[in-house]
Amino acid sequence: MTHRLLATFLMVLLLPDLLRLQAQTGEDDARVQELYGQAKAAQSRNDLAGAISKYEEILRIAPRLGPAYNNVGALYFRQRDYQKAAATLEQGLKINPAMPSASALLGISLFEMGEYAKARPRLEAALRANAGDANAQMFLVKDLTKLGDYEAAAVQLRQLAGTQAKNQEVWYLLAKVYMKLSEQSLAKMNSIDPNSVVAHELSAEMMEAMNNYDGAVVELKKAVEMAPQRSGTHYKLGDAYLALSQLDSASEQFHAELAVDPANCMARWRIGSVVLLKNGSPEEALADMNQALSQCPSLTDARVDRARALIKLDRNAEAVKDLEAAVKADPNEASTHFLLAKIYRTLGRAQEAQAEMQAFTRLEESARAAAAERAQEVIKNKETAH
Repeated sequence: MTHRLLATFLMVLLLPDLLRLQAQTGEDDARVQELYGQAKAAQSRNDLAGAISKYEEILRIAPRLGPAYNNVGALYFRQRDYQKAAATLEQGLKINPAMPSASALLGISLFEMGEYAKARPRLEAALRANAGDANAQMFLVKDLTKLGDYEAAAVQLRQLAGTQAKNQEVWYLLAKVYMKLSEQSLAKMNSIDPNSVVAHELSAEMMEAMNNYDGAVVELKKAVEMAPQRSGTHYKLGDAYLALSQLDSASEQFHAELAVDPANCMARWRIGSVVLLKNGSPEEALADMNQALSQCPSLTDARVDRARALIKLDRNAEAVKDLEAAVKADPNEASTHFLLAKIYRTLGRAQEAQAEMQAFTRLEESARAAAAERAQEVIKNKETAH
């Protein structure tokens, strides 16, 4: 569909130029006019072969008409005869190089033929002449990807994303390109030293992404053993222990992180969070939360945990301020709405409590519906596979 629309666009764009140039060359005007009318009529009947025949007759009469080559090439393109399209367009560009649309179509034809190295300069030339040609730019992205030049592809995609913010294909391709760049970076890192601290940390992050926290702990312990004074590594290990509900080990690593980096507000927050999870002293937890938020005021999760500590201390009015700030920062977190509704109710603010409970219910229902839809898709795919 994209190819057909693009080819049609090129035909409409260049046909008037054909007649204008023909007149300038002093060729047999009447015959060219007649053939042009016949070609146009054949196109309207979707008789592409007939239209090609008429344009080729025009070129026999006026072989210097560059736009005519473009039109013949576009018709071959619509027939998916990319080899003839490319040969014809190349001939036309030798006569008249100032045809960016022909250059774009030549680049796309070469791409479809698998001639990626040859396609690149043609597509780049088309974009230099017409920076707004989104079709040419998209094919250049695909061509660069085939050539393995992911950096250049990312540059083009970021430009497209700026002008086509709602084009899902652009974001899909950009995600794929970033994945390829990530794979290249990982391969390069491992080629330097597969047993380095950063290699173990990255391996742990990949395991965490798959919810394999036991495996992440193993990798992070290796990283900690190799570089016990490295900032951030103890925190990551503590976070993995926390995901496994190994609270004492988590707290130990968060304290170790603070010994390396006293300014790590995340570690300070996590220490207070562990205290709450262990039903420890709310005063102690509050002190840690206050310190974390004094260092990092935008740490939303710490505000929620500080509110929990304040609630335990029966300081509900203070807790409301933190929860309201957390809801504003992340309105899609259902649990915060629920906790805020509970405190509003305690404070006798019934109307606000009802609004927060409605928000909580809406988010929960949306999450359940999405989960049910995914489950149905999994079941359907399994049934189809059998």
